[in-house]
Amino acid sequence: QVQLVESGGGLVQAGGSLRHSCAASGRIFSIGAMGWYRQAPGKQRELVARIVGIGSTNYADSVKGRFTISRDNAKNTVYLQMNSLKPEDTAVYYCHAFVDRGDYWGQGTQVTVSS
Repeated sequence: QVQLVESGGGLVQAGGSLRHSCAASGRIFSIGAMGWYRQAPGKQRELVARIVGIGSTNYADSVKGRFTISRDNAKNTVYLQMNSLKPEDTAVYYCHAFVDRGDYWGQGTQVTVSS
């Protein structure tokens, strides 16, 4: 059984920073793309950032230049560094990964940015 366990998130003032991490555990042979999504109240879940391998990344336009995704393959972990946070970044953030023949989601962590 594969699990994605997230940590990070919380409450921060606008302009502040937060860092998420998400570790995959269980019987794992290979991990493909890993990413972060978010869902704000009343809105659909949207892709925030995704990383394939070590250096291939893509970001939502709304977070480019402020968020950075990275991964440590030795630890099966993906990170999301969020800087210059805005109130509109408030959402539940979910990590996602393609592991072996399946795709998995983290439990979700709340990020609240106060103005």
